[in-house]
Amino acid sequence: MNRRQFVSSAGAVALAPAAARQASADAPAPRARMRLGCQSAPTTGAHLKYLARYGVRDICGYPEIPADRLYATVDELKRMRDLAEANRIHVECVAPPFLASSHIDKEKHPAIMLAQSPERDRDIEQLQTFIRNCAAGGVPSFKYNMSILGVVRTGRVPGRGDSTYSAWSLASAHPQPPLTRAGRVDADRFWERITYFLDRVVPVADEYKVRMACHPHDPGMPPEGYQGVNRVLGTVDGLKRFVSIRESPYHGLNFCQGTVSEMLRDPGKEIFDVIRYFGTRNKIFNVHFRNIRGHRDEFVEVYPDEGDVDFVEAIKVYREVGYPYLLMPDHVPQAASDPNGLQSFAFCYGYIRALVQAADRIA
Repeated sequence: MNRRQFVSSAGAVALAPAAARQASADAPAPRARMRLGCQSAPTTGAHLKYLARYGVRDICGYPEIPADRLYATVDELKRMRDLAEANRIHVECVAPPFLASSHIDKEKHPAIMLAQSPERDRDIEQLQTFIRNCAAGGVPSFKYNMSILGVVRTGRVPGRGDSTYSAWSLASAHPQPPLTRAGRVDADRFWERITYFLDRVVPVADEYKVRMACHPHDPGMPPEGYQGVNRVLGTVDGLKRFVSIRESPYHGLNFCQGTVSEMLRDPGKEIFDVIRYFGTRNKIFNVHFRNIRGHRDEFVEVYPDEGDVDFVEAIKVYREVGYPYLLMPDHVPQAASDPNGLQSFAFCYGYIRALVQAADRIA
């Protein structure tokens, strides 16, 4: 090799690492992996050890908060995180002590959903404090509901083995159920309350970079409503409108796949495009990964492996859209021999964990 060839060759070798570094910098960042999670309470040492036993490494946590306060302090959030981390569990999400999936007649802090001023402004201020404290306490997201009727069901039906499944049948529901203390809430009134809330809360979530994950209305109801309430977040079009109000990367959905399936006439075929719609727009912040058998107005909640939605196909779609957060079981079947649902949850943990591992390795 002559000198010119040597210099040329040496220069190419020297440039190779730099070129490789530049190529790496220009390449798209790898997609974060979706993970098995859980939102079951309480966030105690005993329950955390149970979760860790079955491979749950990420959770929605519940800090201990005095009953007269609607937000957790930074210290309360950090204590919860420290307890979880001692069990090698990460707190990805928390829930405030109100705006839950409860019926308005049982809710202790109903002012936001009843549009009661000045009480709702005080409650919103406490939620704003909650968001600021989440940021300071190292918790990146929270989940909430904007519900008046809570979760509506007509009863339970026999399931496999000695289990029972929660069921909804519009045809057998009371034809004219009594009004709640909210009275009649048509779509316009409901959207006004939602917009009033989002206008005041989303800017704080933006500023402090904390994701807000809202759960849909469970289940969807006829257009004329139920108990005098039009469930505007009980349709896919309603959810599309919801995420477009106060557009923000921190305003999205606690995407309950079971609840969304309950909105559809043929969930086994339709759910995947709904996942794609919200997933490609980065509006899914949390997934309740549960299955149903049936369709809008008539369904039962079943184990993940026996419903009308193919969970193998679903996990592929979540991976396709780059979903990076938690897949959580929810509304598990019940049995007299498993009064707290721990066995049913354990089955779901193993099933979901195996699906995630298979999706990561096959793709």
